[in-house]
Amino acid sequence: MRWMNQMNIEKSLFAVVLLSSGLGFSIAASSSPAGDQGMEYSANGADTCLLCHTEAWAYPIYPIFKTKHANRADKRTPFAGLQCEACHGPGGKHATTGSKDAINSFKETSFLSVRQRNEACLGCHQGNARVGWVGSTHETSNLACTSCHQLHVEHDPVLARATQPEVCYKCHLKERAEFNKPSAHPVRFGLLTCSECHSPHGSIAVAMLARPTLNQTCYTCHAEKRGPFLWEHAPAAEDCSLCHSPHGSAHASLLKKDPPLLCQQCHAVAGHPSVAYTSAALPGGGGGGAAFLLSGGCINCHSQVHGSNHPSGIKLMR
Repeated sequence: MRWMNQMNIEKSLFAVVLLSSGLGFSIAASSSPAGDQGMEYSANGADTCLLCHTEAWAYPIYPIFKTKHANRADKRTPFAGLQCEACHGPGGKHATTGSKDAINSFKETSFLSVRQRNEACLGCHQGNARVGWVGSTHETSNLACTSCHQLHVEHDPVLARATQPEVCYKCHLKERAEFNKPSAHPVRFGLLTCSECHSPHGSIAVAMLARPTLNQTCYTCHAEKRGPFLWEHAPAAEDCSLCHSPHGSAHASLLKKDPPLLCQQCHAVAGHPSVAYTSAALPGGGGGGAAFLLSGGCINCHSQVHGSNHPSGIKLMR
């Protein structure tokens, strides 16, 4: 009798472990969404799905039980209710016939439209960063949530710093090339992600920036360039991209051109002890700018190019 009681206790403890870890699947679909009335749900929830979708399945299913989506202890998750069918819809017909058209699929080849596929995600994920999704560049480009996100994996690549850029690069090929230039933000080293500057779910700013303006986005890391300055360099205060290429450049400090070429796009040489950086100023060309070229250009003297707080810094030289 004592042995029987011990067995019953162990079974009860095992059941508790299964439920708390999200691995206790057997749950009948007692209710269904109003829009699915008359459609057949499976009798045993995820147990029915896992009869076919085993570890040998081409697309791994089991890792989902290590994610937040399959946490039955959290009433907000799909597995707290209809389990697999909370996202994939009624699966009774699919289970009996094996028809791919009898279950909602989120692959690119799905018979569902992108909007229908996204509705399954947006039914829960509506707040925080996703409030700007409707009307965003990615939404109007007919991009599905599953084009970037993977749900049946323990760690979604787009949420990890080391793997996120590769997901973005599937579409943004130009940016991939720029990040591999000699001077670039350290994305390829895993020290920065695309989403630290851009808001992929929508933004009111240009280029889906995470902050209202480009400069405010840059200042999140480059706070020393924010100011305020007593003597302000107007281009630097207006738009960082007037001088810098935000993703990468062949010139130092992500500059669009090397000084003095960059500076002379705005500043004329009249009344200044330098000449235009042309063939006339090169050694042997007869010009007087060779020393100016070799000395580091404008920033050799005007070192405070973003702004100066020195009382005598009107020329941004100190």
